Formats: sequence, C-alpha cells, structure tokens
Amino acid sequence: MAAYLLQRLIQAIFVLLLVSLLIFMGVYAIGDPIELLVSPDSTVEDIERARAALGLDQPIWTQYRIYLIGLLQGDLGDSFVYNQPTIQLILQRLPATVELGLVAFFFALVMGIPLGLIAGYYADKWADHAIMNGSIFAFSLPNFWQGLLFILFFSVWLNWLPAGDRGEVDQFLGVGSSLATADGWRHIFLPAFNLALFNAALIVRLTRSSIQEVMSSEYIRYARAKGLSNRRILLRHAFRNIQIPLVTVLGLELGNLLAYGIITETVFDWPGMGQLLINSIRLNDRPVIVGYLLVVVAMFILINVVVDVLYTLLDPRIKISGSKS
Repeated sequence: MAAYLLQRLIQAIFVLLLVSLLIFMGVYAIGDPIELLVSPDSTVEDIERARAALGLDQPIWTQYRIYLIGLLQGDLGDSFVYNQPTIQLILQRLPATVELGLVAFFFALVMGIPLGLIAGYYADKWADHAIMNGSIFAFSLPNFWQGLLFILFFSVWLNWLPAGDRGEVDQFLGVGSSLATADGWRHIFLPAFNLALFNAALIVRLTRSSIQEVMSSEYIRYARAKGLSNRRILLRHAFRNIQIPLVTVLGLELGNLLAYGIITETVFDWPGMGQLLINSIRLNDRPVIVGYLLVVVAMFILINVVVDVLYTLLDPRIKISGSKS
C-alpha cells in the first residue's frame, strides 16, 4: 500500500505539472488582462507600469518559470483583481463548494441507488417504466432552468426555502459550515437538490442496467432455488456484485459535483469557488483561473486514489501495489 501511494503521489505531481503548463499557456492565449484591469483613461506609461508590476512584461516562458517555482513551493500566485494570494481566495470559497457538492452527492445516492435497484429488479414492469421515464426527464432538464423553477416554486410562491446565499454558518469539524446550523440546511437544500437531480438520474440508469445483468446470473437463480427472499437476493447478492462498477462512476460523479457546480452556484448565489471562477474568467484573472483548475485536478486525483482503495475493501481479491494501479 505504501509503495502504491508513493507511486500515485509521483504520478500526481507529474500530472499537475503538465496540467499547469497546458492551462497556463491556454489562459495566456485568451488575451491581455491589463486591458480589463486598468482604466480606459490610463496613459501608455500607466499601462506599462501596471504590466511590469504584474510581471506581464516578461516572455511567456519566463512567466511560467516564475509561476512554476512558486507552485513547487505551494504558492499559486497573487490574484490580479483581488490583490490577495490565490490559495487564500480558493480556501475561503472551498468549504462552501465542498459542502454543497457533498450534500448533493448524498441526495443523488439516496435517490439514485434505491430507485435503480427497484427498476432493475422489476424490469419491464410499471415501476421500472415510471422510474426510467422520471430519470429521462431529470436527465434532460437544463440545470439553470430547473434551478430557476425551484426558486420560483419553493421560494417565491410557497416561501418554504431561501432562494440563495449560504445562510447562518457555524463551526463544523473545525471549519465554518452551513451544515452546522438549521438555517444553513434550509439554504443548502434547494441548490443541493438541484445539483443532485442530474447525477441521481445517471445513478438510476447505471444501477438498473447493472442489476439487470446480475439478475440473470447462475448464483441468483441458485439463491432463488434456495428460497431466499427477494429482498435478501437483491441486497445481499445482486447489489454486492455491482458495487465495483458503481463505485467507479460514483467517484467521477463526486468529482464533477465538487468541481463543476458553477451553474448551480451562480443561480442560487452560492458563495463557492464557481462564482470566483466566473468572475476571474470575466476579468481574465490568470492566477485564480490556473489555481482553481489545478485544485480541481488535485481533487480528481485524490478521489481516484480513494476509489482504488475502496476496491480492495469491497473485494479482497483485488490487490493494489506499487506496480499496478
């Protein structure tokens, strides 16, 4: 296990360095941020001084070399717009994004797995058709339009839930979180549910297809011949044998929820990293854009490692080592 983790750490460093180069060059090609940062009335001298102060007067490879030296020391640079360390800006917004993603992931699991099990077990029955039609509907709705409908119905018409913001925040596991207060849960419920629906529909379809495949297996027929109950067959035998492929997809979906909930954060005015990224793209704040994407890549790498370790817990026959991932 130690050799495996060391190998993945080396791979992660290599991937982050490669991604930093690609992102840095891509962001550099977008344009000159000075055009957005300085006043239109600024003189040529003022513009050149601002460019020199931000290090933008250097060749692109010199800029990347300076950025890479800082990155290897844990420094993601300073924001052009906020004039603060990028890592500080990201860490300020990260807890809100993580808690929204985790709650949405929980909602997706609670909705997706049971409905998928029912649809797969009762394939081609009325329950299967109803669940699959509902999943197609949830799968097809535009996320931003769906969020606006939720706000209109639950916040404006019924006045049950807040339409935006993070609500009251308190300490949870040493970090300020909405999950530590009742008001915070009222604020997070609607955006998390909106973010979860698409992923729940995907989990339903994956679980259903996996269960259908497993239910035709010999050991399932043998379990039925032994007179085991339908519930025991479904949960103890069928579900246990689809956990490996399910965990693989769930890991990717968790990464997507944590990294790409930008639309939901914007619609519900959720103060997470998504809003920070949108503002940074609008103002071409290079250090924040590059820093955000590197944090996203790091999260996906970490989730993949966790998924690999979960494989060994779910199926002891699977071994991981320094030579195989």
